Amino acid sequence: MAGINVLSLVWASAVLLVAVRAELKTRTCTEVRLAYGSKGFNHNDVPHQGVNGAQLKVCPQGFTCCTPEMEEKLSQQSRTDLRAPVTQLSSNLQSTFTQRHRRFDQFFKELLDNAERSLHDMFTRTYGVMYVQNAELFKQFFQDLKRYYVSGGVNLEQMLSEFWAGLLERMFKLVNVQYHFTEEYMECVSKHTEQLKPFGDVPRKLKLQVTRSFVAARTFAQGLAVIGDVVGKVSTVNASPDCVRAAMKMMYCPYCSGQVALKPCPNYCLNVMKGCLANQADMDTEWNNVMDAMLNLAERLEGPFNIEAVMDPIDVKISDAIMNMQENSMQVSQKVFQGCGQPRPAVPDRVSRSAPDGGFNARFRPYNPEERPTTAAGTSLDRLVPDVKKHLKLAKKFWSTLPESVCAGELISAGDECWNGTAKSRYDSVVMGNGLANQVANPDVEVDITKPDLVIRRQIMVLRLMTNRLKSAHNGHDVTFFDMSEDGSGEESGSGCEGQHCTSDFVFTPTITKIPPVIARSGVASGAVSLPLTSFVLLLGAAALAMLASRR
Repeated sequence: MAGINVLSLVWASAVLLVAVRAELKTRTCTEVRLAYGSKGFNHNDVPHQGVNGAQLKVCPQGFTCCTPEMEEKLSQQSRTDLRAPVTQLSSNLQSTFTQRHRRFDQFFKELLDNAERSLHDMFTRTYGVMYVQNAELFKQFFQDLKRYYVSGGVNLEQMLSEFWAGLLERMFKLVNVQYHFTEEYMECVSKHTEQLKPFGDVPRKLKLQVTRSFVAARTFAQGLAVIGDVVGKVSTVNASPDCVRAAMKMMYCPYCSGQVALKPCPNYCLNVMKGCLANQADMDTEWNNVMDAMLNLAERLEGPFNIEAVMDPIDVKISDAIMNMQENSMQVSQKVFQGCGQPRPAVPDRVSRSAPDGGFNARFRPYNPEERPTTAAGTSLDRLVPDVKKHLKLAKKFWSTLPESVCAGELISAGDECWNGTAKSRYDSVVMGNGLANQVANPDVEVDITKPDLVIRRQIMVLRLMTNRLKSAHNGHDVTFFDMSEDGSGEESGSGCEGQHCTSDFVFTPTITKIPPVIARSGVASGAVSLPLTSFVLLLGAAALAMLASRR
């Protein structure tokens, strides 16, 4: 019996010794001093032994290695530590789309420059002096396209109509040098360019191709810019005081208990981050809508709205239109004379020769797809679009999965023996859903669901507006561009003709004087260029021979 009592006494002593050693370890704050100093704080702020924590506001009270002053400093540190992973993830996403936008923007601008340069070189070789003396018409054409892409403010359909009207005005005079045409007469001619169809079906096809491809290209590039801008603005949103308090409790209260290596439980971290990032998660629906709309528009860019396929051979298409006018100049002239009246003959000594009856059949050699030139950006649309599509797909659900992205790796514990907010144990609370509305019962963060963040709400509206613009571009329609940082609405303007605006007949007025004035055309006025009175057709025929030789 005595032996049993002795054994019991020894066992009790051993247990007491272990408990005393554990208590001493808890009350010894050596590890806390080292960890606290590694954060850049003065380790002398940390007591050598555990103290009474009755004055602590966040961490569990009792014997602790933290003082109220330490708690305040660690609270500020937790704000920085909370922001770091969110900022890093957001910065990577912003950089991804900012870089893609820069590449697309550079590509589109250089594509236009290359198309203008190609047309200038080919037309100079082919049409010689006749092109040079009318080059400002084509220069204005490309300037308007560039201005639309860069800043908008250009009605593409109207601009194209004015270009063809200006081209008809010049060619009509050159193939009818034996007549004198007044400004009013030329207004009559240009007013009915579309009905006369002097350039065949090229203007109609080109109008459809240019408007759709340019609207798609500009809207797509704008979408990339808006995505990066939205991410940048949202990443500047500061954490609320309640969020900082919850982060402090999750990351640094283990320090106060002397357990500097103890990490938070995974679900505990998720609840904290879902509460802290509730406003960001509310962006998810509109964010995903923009990603889907961008992906749909990307499909168009790879197919029928491919701006590269439109701009590469644009010199060939315009040349075909010019030759169509030349081949049908007599029929076109007769229609004009019937509708606008017979013009007065020109002064005899000003007519050196008349247009010959015959035409020429010169054609530019079309581009071989394998010879398609790349821009100075070193790429083509076929390579740019798939790359962007890949990143758009990866970016979906970015905001709703942000808590999972933060609560990963070394930040959390790998097992159940983890910090649950009060002790080293399991975390049994249910993980909350995403967004403000689901944080009413969040056990770890106090979230005021009645006060959404205004910066984020504004960005949600920006995303919604961008989605509408992308959908319009997908359907081939343009939307007036406005400041995306402000709430506003766009005014749609479709391409093509609708309803009664479409007319197929060349309707003439009885006399020229009753023709309403047409809209002034920038850079294509009849008196803008002094043209020689030599026959356009003869010079074109001579130039065609040189062109054919150079293109073989």
